[in-house]
Amino acid sequence: MNAGIEAQPTPQPLRGPFTRWPRAADGVLALFVFIGAIINVTTQDPEDSQSVTIDVIDDLSIGAYLLLAVGAATIYWRRRYPLPVLAAAVGASVLYAAFGYEGDPVLAILVSLYSVGRYESDDRRSLVALAMALALVALGEVIDGEPLGTIACAVFFTFLPWYVGRRVRIRGQYLLVLQERAEQLEREQEAEAARAVSDERARIARELHDVVAHQVSMMTVQAGAAKTVAADDPNGAREAMGAVEQAGRQALGELRHLLDVLRPDTETEPLGPQPSLRELPHLVERLAGAGVAVTLDTGTVLTAELPARVDLSAYRIVQEALTNVLKHGGPGAEAEVRLQRHNGDLHIEVLDSGRGGTILPGSGHGIVGMRERALLLGGSLEAGSRPGGGFRVEARLPIGEGPA
Repeated sequence: MNAGIEAQPTPQPLRGPFTRWPRAADGVLALFVFIGAIINVTTQDPEDSQSVTIDVIDDLSIGAYLLLAVGAATIYWRRRYPLPVLAAAVGASVLYAAFGYEGDPVLAILVSLYSVGRYESDDRRSLVALAMALALVALGEVIDGEPLGTIACAVFFTFLPWYVGRRVRIRGQYLLVLQERAEQLEREQEAEAARAVSDERARIARELHDVVAHQVSMMTVQAGAAKTVAADDPNGAREAMGAVEQAGRQALGELRHLLDVLRPDTETEPLGPQPSLRELPHLVERLAGAGVAVTLDTGTVLTAELPARVDLSAYRIVQEALTNVLKHGGPGAEAEVRLQRHNGDLHIEVLDSGRGGTILPGSGHGIVGMRERALLLGGSLEAGSRPGGGFRVEARLPIGEGPA
């Protein structure tokens, strides 16, 4: 049954290498920052920062390489520790300048500022880090005697990576909210579809119930009429019984349809003949093969005619009780099944001498199910430990036509 509502799959955004393989991508980024820093400091004119000269890489000292490597290597941890990474990059740059090495290794600082804007969750700490970086850059330009335009340009290009990282973070949060809303909407659509299916099944079940009730009422009326005229008008009685047969077939068809409607979607077991008490000997044989000796004391119950609902429920109660003996009775457990009719009731008693784990009364789905079967028939069921050890299940099922 289709409720007419189909949930559309949530579109997934494109994922680049920095999303698919973050650790590997950050490692590669750190390597490029190191190489870029070397190229940057070896192509700057120490006398004029606006001019470009190409120096030999061998001209750099080991200390310069070490500081450039430290500033670049910390990029690997930029996602988890963005503020310490920025501090390390700034510290390496300050030491680089303090030792008088040529060039200005700012690439690691720019990448670190982007990381602070992108990954630092505390906005206040992020702004403080940005302000300190801007102040440091501005101070360095002032010390170098740069004009105001150059200072403003340096401050702007220092601010730009942080701003880009912050915008990317805000956009990611916005997309995350949209995705959560889409997933919530999808769940709501699925729940609405399930409710629609349930409501439709309930409506069909009510309609089918009315149809079956009408057919059964017609059968009752026709059967009564046939009984009245059977002696005086055999032909009329046959016609009435034919109508009863036709109504019965229609009622059975509608009833099967009703059961199909009410059966859960996960129910895949095909319908078949239901077991009865006459199959208890076969059940006992199977349990004996599993190591549980069962004694049957059924009297004349197995040969007597019982209502189908009582016959089936009685078998299921005995089956569940003996299954509990098999599960919890322990090795060498023995059981005894007693069935007898008394005052219009079917009395069932299942005793065992098990010495395994004790099943407390009312515990487990098995005892609950047995009690529910008995109550639906207007009977009762008691289960509990025996004084001398073992377990006892006693049920009473009315055989009469009284209401459940």
